Amino acid sequence: QVQLVESGGGLVQAGGSLRLSCAASGRAFSNYAMAWFRQAPGKERDFVAALGWSGTGTNYGDSVKGRFTISRDNTKNMGYLQMNNLKAEDTAVYYCAARFGMGPNSSRSLYNYWGQGTQVTVSS
Repeated sequence: QVQLVESGGGLVQAGGSLRLSCAASGRAFSNYAMAWFRQAPGKERDFVAALGWSGTGTNYGDSVKGRFTISRDNTKNMGYLQMNNLKAEDTAVYYCAARFGMGPNSSRSLYNYWGQGTQVTVSS
């Protein structure tokens, strides 16, 4: 089992930046691919970004390409999402997720482990 805890959310103005963190505990985080998803009120939980277990191999949702960067530090059991040039439509609860395996898959159903989420609000 892997336990995930997100942090770093908050309120930011459009054009600003935030860095989300995901702290993992339990089994060796380096054996798990990780991802970020987000869910806005009344909408489905959507894929944002994913990263392979070794830190290589990335995958981004179309709406965040060029603005968001996913990364991880397996020595610290940490994952990150750097979000730049934020827009009002990025407002959502952001979830960290993990799956046993190496590929940066974008399919929500493949991820077994989820954090509780952190709220990101972008004011226009």
